[in-house]
Amino acid sequence: MPESAGLASGVSDEQFRVMVRDWLAANLAGEYAALRGAGGPGREHEAFEQRLAWDRSLHEAGWTPLSWPREHGGRGASLSKQLIFHEEYARSGAPARVSHMGEQLLGPTLIEFGTPAQQARFLPAIASVTELWCQGFSEPGAGSDLASVSTSGRIAGGHWEISGQKVWTSLAHVADWCFVLARTEAGSRRSAGLSILLVPMRQEGVTVRPIRQLTGTSEFNEVFFDGARTDAGLVLGEIGKGWQVARFLLGVERGAATFGQQIQFRRELDEVIAYAKRTGAVSDPVLRERIARAWVGLEVLRAFALDTVGGAGSANSADASVAKLLWARWHKALGELAMDVRGAEGMVATAAPYELDAWQRLYLFGRADTIYGGSDEIQLGIIASRELGLAPGGSA
Repeated sequence: MPESAGLASGVSDEQFRVMVRDWLAANLAGEYAALRGAGGPGREHEAFEQRLAWDRSLHEAGWTPLSWPREHGGRGASLSKQLIFHEEYARSGAPARVSHMGEQLLGPTLIEFGTPAQQARFLPAIASVTELWCQGFSEPGAGSDLASVSTSGRIAGGHWEISGQKVWTSLAHVADWCFVLARTEAGSRRSAGLSILLVPMRQEGVTVRPIRQLTGTSEFNEVFFDGARTDAGLVLGEIGKGWQVARFLLGVERGAATFGQQIQFRRELDEVIAYAKRTGAVSDPVLRERIARAWVGLEVLRAFALDTVGGAGSANSADASVAKLLWARWHKALGELAMDVRGAEGMVATAAPYELDAWQRLYLFGRADTIYGGSDEIQLGIIASRELGLAPGGSA
C-alpha cells in the first residue's frame, strides 16, 4: 500500500492535514469534479457508479481503510489523524462514501471477532471496495429493539438456512453481502440465542423490495429471507453470542466518522444563517434565538465527541447512545428551522412531479433521524440501564 497517504512515521498531524487537503483538491477534478456534494442521506441514488469508482481510487491511493491495523490491510492511523481525514473530507465536498457499511462497521467487527479464515476472505474485498455490504438488523416487529428479532437461522448439513424479514436495510439493492442478526437457538428470548451470520445477497431465497421514502427516493429496503443459505463457518463470533458482537458494531458506527458528519451539519447551518441574513428572516427574534441555539448545540456535539470518541465501541458504555440522541435531535430540529426560515416558498416542490431542493430533503429525511440507527426511546433505555442502573419498571 503506498505511503502517499501521509502515514509514514514522523508525519505530524498538521502535515497530515495539509496532505489530505492537497490530495482531495487535486483529485476532485476531471471525471470526479462533478461528484462534489453527491450522495448522502436521501440521495444515495446520485452518481452511484461514479462514487463507487471514487471509493476505489481512495483505496488505491492508500487513504483507506484508515482506521484498520496494518496487519489487516489498513493504514493504522492514530485517532487524531482519523478525525483530521474525516473533517477534511467533509470540508472538500467529496461525495458520500458507498463502502461505509463494510469499511467502517463490519471491517472493525471482523477484526475484533472474526476467525482468521473470515478475515482473509472478507477484509481484502471490503478494503478494495470490490464487495459491498448491508446491515440486516431491524425487522417489522423489532426496529430499534433488536433483542426482539425473530429472523431465524438453523444449521442444515454444512450450511445455515435463514428465514425471516428485515426492514430499513440501507443499500440492500446494491449489496453483495449482508451481516444478519438472527435467532439461532430455538426458544431463546431477547438477547440470548442470537448470532450474526454473513449471508450472500445474490442467491435464490433473498428478495429485496425498495421502500419509497418521503424524499421520493428508495435507499432503504425490505429484505426477505426464505431459506437463504450461507456456509456453516460464516457466523461472526460465537454461536448464540451475537448480541455482544452487535453492541460492539453499533458502538463502532458512532466513532470517528461523526466528525465528518458534524462538518456537514456546520455547512447546512451556515447555509440557513446566510439565507436568514439575506432575506431578513434573522430580524424575527424567535428565529434568531433558534439559530443561536442551533449554533450552541453544534458546539456541544463536537465537545462531546472529542471527549468520548475512541471509547464508544465499548459494550458497557452509554456514550454512543448519548451521542446518537444529541445529533439526531439536533439535525431533525435543523430541518424544521430551515423550513421556518425559508417560509411559504419552502412548501412548493422545485419541479413536477416531486423534485425537491436540498432544504426540503433535509426536512423530510430528518424526520427519520430520531428513529433509524436506534430510536430515541431505545437510546434512553440504554442510558437508564447501563449508566443509571435502572431496571425495567423503575427499580434499581
